[in-house]
This record gives sequence, structure tokens and C-alpha cells, in this order.
Amino acid sequence: MAKSATEFGATGRRKTASAHVRIKAGEGKILVNDRAFTNFFPVETQRTFIEQPLKAIDGLGKFDLTVSITGGGPMGQAGAMRHGIARALLLVDAGYRDKLKKGGFLTRDSRMKERLKPGQPGARKRFQFSKR
Repeated sequence: MAKSATEFGATGRRKTASAHVRIKAGEGKILVNDRAFTNFFPVETQRTFIEQPLKAIDGLGKFDLTVSITGGGPMGQAGAMRHGIARALLLVDAGYRDKLKKGGFLTRDSRMKERLKPGQPGARKRFQFSKR
């Protein structure tokens, strides 16, 4: 999935969101769907959540990221991007594996929304029981 020897790509997923991350050495620019990182994720907690893998390896400001995100909501997209960044960093240098694994950044969060069951108002909710 890499374009050249200096650019590496990986895919991260969370819920129904999917993030395709391309990483290369640079000065810390992050583009998400051709928009600035701070514009795409205006909430500070989401931005710090996404930057955790970079902080774990002291790589904040050392890599340029170009990300394409589809599906999901804001938090699902943030989780997918975080997972994609961690997987791309592994391709950059396999020595980062211990720090990324210890932080839990390489594990895909497999929790999904439970499906709606037929004849019920929700996934778990039941209609009120009536004896008579």
C-alpha cells in the first residue's frame, strides 16, 4: 500500500469508520480529507486521542500525515485514524512495536452497534409484557 520507499500507508478501523493513513517524514502537517486537522476535528479531546500513538514514540512534529476517512461519526473516525496511524508507524520502523503495543494502539476496537431484532423496538428493548 506504500507509494514509495519514504511514504507508508495503513488502514485503521473503528465501528463503521475506516481511515486510510499515508505517513512520511516531515514537520508535523496533518491533512484529513483535504482539510486541516484542527478543522476536521474541532474538539481538543479528539485531537489528543488521535495524537497518542505519535506521542508514545516521541514522533509529534516529525511526520506528515495525509488521511482519508469514510463512514462513522466523529469519535469512530477519531478511533479509526488513531488505529491507522499506529499501524503506519509500524511500517516506518518495526522498533516502535513495543511502545505501540504497550499503549494498546495496535488493537482494533471490535465493538460494533448491535443489530435490531425483528418484532422489537430496539436491539435489547422489549415491548412491555401484558398479562391480560
